[in-house]
This record gives sequence, structure tokens and C-alpha cells, in this order.
Amino acid sequence: MDENCYLEVDVNGEEVFMVDKRVISSYSGKINKLFSKSNKTHHLKVIFHDFPGGAANFELITRFCYNKGKTANINPSNISNLICAAHFMEMNKFFAGTENLCEQTEKSLQEIKYWTWSEVLVALKQCQNLLPKPISSIILDKLSDSLIGRIASSHETSPCPSFSSPESPGFRLSCETRSSESFKNGVVRTTYWWFEDLVALNTRVIEVLVRSMVSKNFDNAIISKFLCYYQKSRFVTASSGEKSEMIETVVDLFSALDISYVSYKSLFEILRVGLNISLSHICRNKLESMIGSLLDQVTLDNLLVPSPAQKSYLYDVDLVVRFLRSFLRKGVCCVLLSRLKKVASLMDLYLVEIAPDPHLTPSKFLAVIRALPDSARDSFDGIYRAVHSTLSEEQKMAVCFGLNYEKLSTETFNHLIQNTIFPPKSITQALICRQRKLKSLLQDTEQVATTNRPSRSSQIVPKGRKGGGSQQIVLYARKLNLSDENEKLKAHLQGMQWRVSELEKVLAVPHLGGCLCRWFRLRSYSTLSISCWSTGSDPCPYNSPEIHWEMVQANAENLGAHMQMDLPFPYSC
Repeated sequence: MDENCYLEVDVNGEEVFMVDKRVISSYSGKINKLFSKSNKTHHLKVIFHDFPGGAANFELITRFCYNKGKTANINPSNISNLICAAHFMEMNKFFAGTENLCEQTEKSLQEIKYWTWSEVLVALKQCQNLLPKPISSIILDKLSDSLIGRIASSHETSPCPSFSSPESPGFRLSCETRSSESFKNGVVRTTYWWFEDLVALNTRVIEVLVRSMVSKNFDNAIISKFLCYYQKSRFVTASSGEKSEMIETVVDLFSALDISYVSYKSLFEILRVGLNISLSHICRNKLESMIGSLLDQVTLDNLLVPSPAQKSYLYDVDLVVRFLRSFLRKGVCCVLLSRLKKVASLMDLYLVEIAPDPHLTPSKFLAVIRALPDSARDSFDGIYRAVHSTLSEEQKMAVCFGLNYEKLSTETFNHLIQNTIFPPKSITQALICRQRKLKSLLQDTEQVATTNRPSRSSQIVPKGRKGGGSQQIVLYARKLNLSDENEKLKAHLQGMQWRVSELEKVLAVPHLGGCLCRWFRLRSYSTLSISCWSTGSDPCPYNSPEIHWEMVQANAENLGAHMQMDLPFPYSC
């Protein structure tokens, strides 16, 4: 070799090559530009710090140049490196004037449809080491399209249907422990056979693959299960930095899926793993938001997440409150009532579980109660039990502001008012609420009875109206969830009103020596009032309760069945 043509090339510090400058520069625009304006003719040296594929790939490039633009073998195991190296060295036909290495490698890449599954995987593994070089992204897109097409084709021809829900029996059986080993092997081969092959790819390649799957409307349930499998398989051997990157990538990809196809169990597993590593604030918010949207599927054990190390209380109550806010982020009106009630029942159990914590402040306890609207709970008995169980009197006083006393059952209400250790102010408030509720019922009952009673002018109320009034009473009682005692009281009052009305018709006529005796309406709900006055100038000779009672008894035959009842005593005249 002529000394003036001598070129020393240091490739990434791995190896030094001695090449003919004229041979290399005739195919490489990069080398040609480096030395075309240089006056130096000997001891030329170039150092590459980021040559694609390293020293082994540079050796393939030099062989291509020395073979006058003919490469012996471009195959899936080296095509990614050769494409990137060819673009790095600017080996294209615009410089060489003939088909160069860039054109030859790109032509070979077009034959990817004839590659086997293993060959595509080999090319992908090689490509992942070349990222983030611009040309490598183009290669990756082509390889990922080929890979996804093969997966989709296998699912279309598979006798095992793809499962559409992560909580469906088929999906659970295919991804967790199965009772039938033959079924397990069959499902794995037909549906999830590619999981293990893709575990070897790094998170950047996985992200490209999954996003491409989503854009092609790939089954979100299968993608979700693959991400869980990938995270579990890679997490054990990953470094701390790799773990953080992996979790953030997986969470970001989960958020791109339909949340109904994501298993809440997988999200909680990621959450618990993420507690011990450094995750970005954005990643944690996404994870908590997804869990919150699935809160109606969660169990109590899932919510018992330990509090941060710097906190004194046992469980992370703030985390649960954030879950609740995410669950209601679109507004209460956008959440089905059945889902709302499930979450309310879950929160009642959670309150009972966290109540014994002596370090838990009433404000946090109250935050969990008030995070859901009162309409989410048919009864506040569960919250009362949590409050009554272990909280101190001071804590009970603070937490009682979150109780809806009108939604306490009779049994719980009676227990509350007889509970000597319960705050007196709360007992008073509960009594006031119950009194208001009962008074409202009595007023409505009296109003309905008055409306349905015939007038003195013998006007008849239509049956439809009377039936409507009865229906109103039933609906009102159902709305208030009345106890048996209130139902009995309502029936008793209706009977009294009817009997008084009948007695008025019988007794509102002159009797006994020109004395007109009239039975008035109930002055209260426990006594009847009789009023008498004389039709002449003489005072009423029967103006005493005892004589009136004798009059009533004497006229029992005229009154008939109307007197077959126990009348309260005394009566006022």
C-alpha cells in the first residue's frame, strides 16, 4: 500500500483498522469529504465514537468497498447494522454514481415478507441497539409492522378466540393458574405464544410495537396482558434505572388502552412495586387515575396500601381519597348509580379498617366520608359502626359532621341516642333530624286524610283522587325508609281521622233537651274534644265530662259501631 494512501480508522475504541483511503473514499462520501480538502498526505487518522454496529460492522463496510461494491451476504442478522452504517458513511448512489450499499440494503429489506419469525426477531434485537439513530427508527417501523402482521394472522387462524375482557373467565384462565394443563398449553400456543419471544426486546422497541398494535386496533385485552407479562419477566433482572424506565413505559402504554380491558390487579401490582422506586409525578398521576376509574372493581385488600415512610399513620388514606376523586372526575351524574353504591360499600369497609389507627386524624377520616355524595349510600349505618368502634370522643365529635342522621336505620338510631359515650351534641342533632322527619310524615298524613274526607255539603271525593292520596303516602314512606313503628302510627292516624269524621255526622244534630253536642277534630293526636252549647237561654245541664260520657253511652245504639273503640279520657267541654 502506498504510504500516501494509508488511513488509520479507530472504531469506537474497539479496534483500529488500516485501510486504503482511495478505496474507501470512492464509496463513502463521508471519508471523501474529510480528506478532499486536506493537504496532509501521510499518517492520516480518523476516530469514530458512535459507529453503528461497532468494529464488526466496519469490517463489513471495508469488505464491500474492496469487493468493488459487491457484498457477499446481506441477511437479517446484519441488515440493520449495515443500513445504519451505510447512511452514516454516506454510501449512496448519488456519490458513487452506481448502486451503493444504501440501495442494496434497502432492497434486501423489502424482502422481509419472506423472512421467518425468528429472522424478524433477530433483526429487531439488532435494531434496538442502534436507537435512537434516525434511520434506525425507519427500520424499526418496517420490522414492527411485519411482526404485528404475523401475530394478527396467527390470531385470525387460531381456533382459540381472543378474550375481550381481562376479568372474563377465559382471560383469567389463559393468564393465570389453570386447572387443565392441556388447556393451558393450547391457549398459550394459540394466543400468547409470542409473549416470551418479545420479552428480550428493550422498552423502546416494546413501546413502538405496542403503539403500532393500538393504531391497528389490536385486541386491547391481549396487549394489556402482554404488558403485565413483560413487566414481571423483565423486572427481576433489571437495574434500578431500568425498573423506573420500564414501569413508566408500561403505565404510559396502559393509558393508551381502553381502560375496561386493563386489570385493576395488574395496576395495583405496579403501584406497590412503584412505591420502592423513583417514578415521575406524571407517571404516578396516570397510574392513580386509571385505578380510580376502576374503583368499583377493587377489593378492600387492594386499598390497604402502607403509608409513606415519613407518615405516622398506618395506611395511605390520601391515596384512597385521590382514587375517589379520579372515580368522580367526570362528575357524579356521569357515574352509574350501581357503580357509585359499590364504591360507597367499599369505603364503609375501608373506614372500619382504618378507624383503629391512633395516628389517623379526624380530618382524613372525614375526607373519605365526604369524598362521595350522600346519594351513594342507602344507609349510614356502616359509617356509624366505624365511628363508634374505636374513635375517641373528640374524634367522634369531629367525624359526626359527616354522618347523615336521616339515613340511619331505627336500630342504629336507637343505639346512638342510648350511647353514653357518644357526643351529646351529635345525639341532639340526630334527635332533631328524626323529629323533623316524623313531623313531616305526620303533616303529610294529616293533609292527605283531610283532602280525602267528605265535606259537610256531602260532596263526594272521586275515587281516583282518594287512591292517589293513598299512593302519595306509600311513596313518601318509601322515600323516607320509615320504620315499622312509623307505619303503625300512620295507619292508626288514618283510622282515627275516618272515625272522627263519621262521629261528626252522627253527633252534629240536636240531642237531649235542646243541647247541641259536637265532636270536634283531634286537638292533639292523643285526646278528643267535645264542645256543648244550649239552643235556649238555659245553660247546658250536661256541661261536664262525666255527663257527656253518659250521654254518649246512652246514645250508643244511635252511634252504632262508631262507639266500638276506646276513647281517651278526659274530654274537655
